[in-house]
Amino acid sequence: MTPDFNPLTQKYRSERFPIYAARGMVCCSSPMASAAGLEALRRGGNAVDAIVSAASALTVVEPTDNGLGADAFAILWSEKDQKLYGLNASGPSPMLASPEAVLSRGLDLQGKMPPLGWTPVMVPGAVKGWAALTGRFGKRTLRENLSEAVHYAREGYAVSPNIANNWQNALSQYRNLLKGEEFRAWFNTFTFDGEAPEFGDLVKLPHHADTLEKIGETDSDALYFGELADRIDAESRKHGGFLRKSDLEAYEPEWVEPIRIGYRGFEVCEIPPNGQGIVALMALNILKEFVPVSPEDPVTRHRQIEALKIAFADAFATVTDPRFTSFDFHDFLRPAYGFRRAQEISGRAQIYTHKIPPKSGTVYLSAADSEGNMISYIQSNYMGFGSGIVIPGTGIALQNRGADFSLNPADANVLTPGKRCYHTIIPAFLMKAGKPVGPFGVMGGYMQPQGHVQVAMNYIDFHMNPQQALDAPRFQWMRDGSVTVESRFDPDLARTLAGMGHDICFDPNTGSFGRGQMIVRLDNGVLVGGTESRTDSNIACF
Repeated sequence: MTPDFNPLTQKYRSERFPIYAARGMVCCSSPMASAAGLEALRRGGNAVDAIVSAASALTVVEPTDNGLGADAFAILWSEKDQKLYGLNASGPSPMLASPEAVLSRGLDLQGKMPPLGWTPVMVPGAVKGWAALTGRFGKRTLRENLSEAVHYAREGYAVSPNIANNWQNALSQYRNLLKGEEFRAWFNTFTFDGEAPEFGDLVKLPHHADTLEKIGETDSDALYFGELADRIDAESRKHGGFLRKSDLEAYEPEWVEPIRIGYRGFEVCEIPPNGQGIVALMALNILKEFVPVSPEDPVTRHRQIEALKIAFADAFATVTDPRFTSFDFHDFLRPAYGFRRAQEISGRAQIYTHKIPPKSGTVYLSAADSEGNMISYIQSNYMGFGSGIVIPGTGIALQNRGADFSLNPADANVLTPGKRCYHTIIPAFLMKAGKPVGPFGVMGGYMQPQGHVQVAMNYIDFHMNPQQALDAPRFQWMRDGSVTVESRFDPDLARTLAGMGHDICFDPNTGSFGRGQMIVRLDNGVLVGGTESRTDSNIACF
């Protein structure tokens, strides 16, 4: 494709320009992870090898957002097959988990799952996702792809400013919340003389290195069938968890067909439910009924906010593991849905739902190679470090994805044995005329579909280059009905939106508006990349 943006035009203040490369590109929230992915490319690997190398490195250098107990999703374009593939590597609930089992513990939960401890721990899927991606599409072994992560964990790495800040915030929270023996391993693993690292400190995670080596040597089996699975089972039993080795042994990632919607000549592609990517597609299905003017136009912004509110309202009522519902989520992607819901948007803000769950920690990354392969990938422990559970002596920090389950049997997303919950992490991919444009994504819990809509429209409707599509000021609709905007957001626009009925609040914390990456491939094969200016993101390329 030929770009219709000017790469030297910086519409919004930024110190970054888009990056161009001829043979390969890796975009990550950590420079060290990007470097790990580039090393995989230089050593004969392809985009999939680069992603697995970078993703495994992120469990080491960005443990505040993901780990060896994480979940993952991927969308990849195979140049050989001329096809888009999706991978759902999110884990289900343990077979012993149920609302009755949770409520029988006598905790004052007010109908909600607890966010910390063993109760919200689900089967971790990311590690087996690495093996599935490498085995089907990679050119290197899993052991080779984990080697850079092993090196960082064993030899040490310098902590970046954003990661240090997140680490210190987590410790402040955990000191008050994590009481009891089951949490001792978190403090033993992720604090040093009782403190979180400062930026610039050198951190080594030797147990993490040992575990990565075992995973690589066994093609992930150590975590699901071997010694590590035994240790997870023993810790879960010891502290009253639901997870068992049999749950780990039964787990397999699922290859899925990406869902998509046509939007002004492009196709925006997402992973189907149980992921929330459908929220972005639902909103775009509504928004394509209107003609956007510019990101500074109050009516355009108002419609974006209202469309996302509608999409979240419908998704929260229906989206869950499709194996456990008769609802056909494809109805949301049909033109009739977008047309009907668009008619409900007036010139004033309306209330559609109040349900926006908590923020979370996630890493998003993308890669492309000289062969034409491209991949959009995301993995997460959900809320920062996750459940606060670490398996002693292994570095395995387990996610708390089950915190999103409902305990109300009438809810679509009610906790059920062997069920995947509504999942926040979503990779995205752009297509045009049957050809790949490229991967993009915005991490950050329930900000993610909101970020996808804004970045996609910035690129497609407003002709921004990938870097500017990410840099442009963002808004976020919150669970209390308010709309937060970044400090760089136009104050006149904010006042106009407030006059239209939106409860507008400026938020100086840019990290709460998500962290994204984007790669597009031009007609001549050249790659153009953008990386998040709100964190320590970096592009490695050659």
